Amino acid sequence: MKSLFQMVLVVCFVSAAVVAGLNAKATGFERSRILVDGEVFNVEMAITPDERSRGLMYRTEMADNAGMLFDFGRAADISMWMKNTFISLDMLFIDAKGTIVGIEKRTVPQSEAIILGPKPVRFVLELNGGASDRMGFEVGEKVEGLPR
Repeated sequence: MKSLFQMVLVVCFVSAAVVAGLNAKATGFERSRILVDGEVFNVEMAITPDERSRGLMYRTEMADNAGMLFDFGRAADISMWMKNTFISLDMLFIDAKGTIVGIEKRTVPQSEAIILGPKPVRFVLELNGGASDRMGFEVGEKVEGLPR
């Protein structure tokens, strides 16, 4: 019985180490700052197809003033999901002119449900779940500091 308990402890320890390692490895993204309704966010930039497919997967936490900006390079119909994403997110769908055209609030961690943008967008900004309500972000507001 003792060896089974020790084995379970080892498995838990290794699992925690793997998640921590994935969090550390996720820092390979270019970083930038953007402004949403007067609030500054330090964002990681998901620009390449590989970066966009990885996104915030396996993260267990994110600072309040942090986020990830997905740049698709041109306006397109965009769909997102939460597979392998352990934290709830707010997704701000932003058109090529920098206007928020849709907000998906408090997404469900690890859900494989498809989240569709309301119309073609160039960017999706992911923030901690609840940030949009807490900071009063609304459709129609401008986002500054986006790539051109």
